[in-house]
Amino acid sequence: MSTQQNTPSPSPSAGPERPGRIAVVAALSALEGAALAIGGIYMLVMGLLGRPESPQQAEMGGLTLLALGLIPLFAARGLLLRRSWSRGPALITQLMALPVAWTLLRAQGALIPAGIALAAVAVTALVLLLNPATTRALGIRGPRTTPEA
Repeated sequence: MSTQQNTPSPSPSAGPERPGRIAVVAALSALEGAALAIGGIYMLVMGLLGRPESPQQAEMGGLTLLALGLIPLFAARGLLLRRSWSRGPALITQLMALPVAWTLLRAQGALIPAGIALAAVAVTALVLLLNPATTRALGIRGPRTTPEA
């Protein structure tokens, strides 16, 4: 009796195991989405209960941040479920984070470390999203090398 007969074979419906890089990039995307949503909720509360210069502007800014926070949260869920569509929103989120990080880096005080952290998260997520293993795990095919007849 060989050892191969004793080991169970993986079910064909299970598919290949999810690479760790997908879990990491999903966590980074969820972190960014949560930060945006928390910032949006804070702006909404301050717009309603605080004394902002322009309550309408604070409320609209809060709603905008809240809506923008949903994009990376949906992308993170899609990445965990290995949906090919999820890479697009995740990439766009990271590309949008880079100018924000640059602006924070050019500021003063406590905003500089925030800019460094945001830049590090965005660049790390971009590298992981563009990795060929991630692309294969999400089922995204590369460009065709031969024309179809």
